[in-house]
Amino acid sequence: MLRRDAKLELFKQVPLFERCSKRELQDVASLADEVDLPAGHTLTAEGATGKEFIVIVEGGAKVTRKGRTINTLGPGDFLGEIALVTGEPRTATVTTTEPSHLLVVTSQAFKSMLRKSPSIQLKVLDALAHRLGDELS
Repeated sequence: MLRRDAKLELFKQVPLFERCSKRELQDVASLADEVDLPAGHTLTAEGATGKEFIVIVEGGAKVTRKGRTINTLGPGDFLGEIALVTGEPRTATVTTTEPSHLLVVTSQAFKSMLRKSPSIQLKVLDALAHRLGDELS
């Protein structure tokens, strides 16, 4: 079980939350469930609707698109932040390559928090707009 400060530090590294205050980051981190999964577990499937955001605490994963490995992920890496807000289909499949300890935030819990906290909502949407703008450039 991670200390609250450790969760906070992990979420602070996520661009979607970089504009959030410490208190707001605590709110986001409080939504995260800790999950342990074995090697070979599919975290996301290409084309599936995104319903969660995942931070890798320990372990690793590979990212594949159309069957080809395009990236590897390790401790501190994250996935699903855009799908957390938009619900867009996943652009890749992500599979654990070793036993992994993860933080998982469901889109339902996250959207509920956004409705209750307009300040977080504005910061997240601003960060998302900048991120998508950078990808389109």
